[in-house]
Amino acid sequence: MISSAPGSAETPRAHITSAAALECLRDIDLYDECLRVGVYGDGMKHFRWCESMAGEEYGRLYTWGNGNRTADYSQVSPCVHMDLPQNRLEPILVKYATDHGFKMRFDTQLLGFEEDELGKYVCEVRDTITGAQYWIRTEYLFGADGGKSVVAEQLQLPMHVEADGGRAFNIRVKADLSHLMPNRQGNLHWCMRLEKDTDLMCVARMVKPWQEWLFVFFPKDPRTLVEKKNDEEWVSVVKEAIGDPNVEVEVFGTGNWWIQETHAEIIAKGKAFCLGDSIHRHPPTLGMGSNTCIQDAFNLAWKVDLVIKGKASPSLLHTYNTERQPIAADLVKSSNLILRKAMSVWEALGMQPPGSSEEQRLRVVRTMKEDSEDGRAARRLFSERLKDLHHETHALGFQRGQLYTGSAIYTVHEPAPFVPSERELQDPMLHYDPTTYPGRRFPHAWLRTAIPNTVVSTIDLAGKGRFSLFTGIGGLGWKHAANEVERNLRIHIEVILIGNGLDWEDMYLEWEERRGVEENGAVLVRPDLFVAWRAQESGNELERLTDVMNSILGTGKARNCDISTAKEM
Repeated sequence: MISSAPGSAETPRAHITSAAALECLRDIDLYDECLRVGVYGDGMKHFRWCESMAGEEYGRLYTWGNGNRTADYSQVSPCVHMDLPQNRLEPILVKYATDHGFKMRFDTQLLGFEEDELGKYVCEVRDTITGAQYWIRTEYLFGADGGKSVVAEQLQLPMHVEADGGRAFNIRVKADLSHLMPNRQGNLHWCMRLEKDTDLMCVARMVKPWQEWLFVFFPKDPRTLVEKKNDEEWVSVVKEAIGDPNVEVEVFGTGNWWIQETHAEIIAKGKAFCLGDSIHRHPPTLGMGSNTCIQDAFNLAWKVDLVIKGKASPSLLHTYNTERQPIAADLVKSSNLILRKAMSVWEALGMQPPGSSEEQRLRVVRTMKEDSEDGRAARRLFSERLKDLHHETHALGFQRGQLYTGSAIYTVHEPAPFVPSERELQDPMLHYDPTTYPGRRFPHAWLRTAIPNTVVSTIDLAGKGRFSLFTGIGGLGWKHAANEVERNLRIHIEVILIGNGLDWEDMYLEWEERRGVEENGAVLVRPDLFVAWRAQESGNELERLTDVMNSILGTGKARNCDISTAKEM
C-alpha cells in the first residue's frame, strides 16, 4: 500500500459510519475498537436547524436509528450507526493491515503505470521526502486514491460529470460548547443566521464532544466567489455561528473542497480496480461516502483472494463492476438530490433564493408564528420540507437495500424475480426489510446455544473470508454436500445448523421469520455477507450445491439464467 500523504488522515473528513459498513469491519474483528473511539446514541441523535448554536431553534429531526426508527435499525444489524471521523478510523485500518502482512509506505506518490508483456502493472512512484523514483511491479492494481485519482485517469475510466455545486470551506476549531449541548445534542447543526446579512451558509459538525468542531461554510449562491480569509477572520465568522460571545474559539485547520456530481461509468479495467472517491464524488449529504468505499473493498477482496489462489476464474472479478458501479451512480445522484432537498428547507426559512434581505428572512420567521392563513401555509411548507429530509436522516433502505445481479448470484431456482416488501415499494429510500433472496444482504438474527450464553448474530457466523451455508433440522445432507464440494473444488463452506437440539437455537424466532426457506432448506452466503443462492428444501444437495458453486466461481458451466453482462468486461 502506498499513499502520497505523510500519514493517516489528519482531518476528520468522512465521519458518519453506517451499520452496513461496520459489519465489514466487524468481520475482521475491528468493531469493538470502532465503538471505543466513535460516538453513537445520544451524541448523534439529531440534525438541528437553528439561528446559531446558542440561539433560537427552528426544527430538528431524529437521525441514524434514533427516535421512532430505533427498532427498524436495531432489528437489521448487530452494529450501531456511529460518528467515526476518518482521522480516528484510518489508524485502526492501517494498523490492522500492517499487522496482517501488508507493507505501508507513506510519502510515496504514484506517478503513472503501464502494463508489461506478462500482464503485470509496472508502477512508477516517487519518494516525496528524498525525491527518489523507483518502480513497483504488481499483478493487481487498486486505486483508492481519491477525487484526483491517478489510477482512474490513466485507465481513462469514462466519467459522468454534472456541473459542480460550488466550493465549500472546512474550518476546524476548538471551542468548548458543553454548556450548550445538554438540550442540543446532535452531530449536525445548521446555523441559519437569518439575522445576519452574509453570503455564507453554515453547518456545525461535532468531531469530539463537545470540544472540537468542524464548521463547514459554503455560499448561498454557488456562483459566488468567497474572499480568502485568514484564521482571525474565520474565528469571527465561527463566533457568529456559535452565537455566544463568551466562547473562546481557536482555529487549527482550514481547507476547501468542491461540491461534485461525478461517477465512473466503468470502475475497473483488466486487473486494475478503482474504489471510493476515485469513482464516486458527491457532497457529504446522506453520509455514505466512506461507507460505500468500505463496501467496495469488501465486495472485491474475497473475489481477488479466490482468483489469486486459483480457486475461481478471473471472470469472478468482472462482477465487481456489475455489482458496485450501479451503487456508485446511485450514491452520487441521491446525495446531490438530498442536497437540493436541504436547500428547499433553507428556502422555506427565507435563506433562498440568494440575495434575500434581512427583512425578507425575518418576515418568514415572524409569519411562521402568526395565527393567520399565511402563518399556517408557512408552517405547513416548512414542516413538509423538513420531514422530506428523513430521506437523509433515516435512509435505511438506501443504506441496506442493494440487490446484486450477475454471475456471482444464482437465481435459477427462484420461482419469480425479486419483489420488495410493501413498505419498501412505497419508499425504498426509507425502508428495508430483510430477506434471503439471492443478491440481497444476508439477514441479521440473534441466536444462542441451548444452554443460554451470549447471543450471537447470524452475521457473525457468516463471512470471515469464506462461504457459509445455513440450514436446520433435516438439513444434514447439506453438511455432507459442503464437505464433498470442499474436496472437489477446494472451497471451504462453513455449515451452520440452526434449530432445536442443533448448534444454534433461534430463541427469538427471528431466523424463522427471515430465512425464507423450509427448515431443511439452505441459504448460501458469500464472504461479503450477501446471499448467493438459496434452496427451499433438501434433496439432490451435492448436485445443486456443486452447480451453484461452479456457476459463481466460474469454474464450470454456468446455468444462471440471470447472468448480467451489460457491465461486465
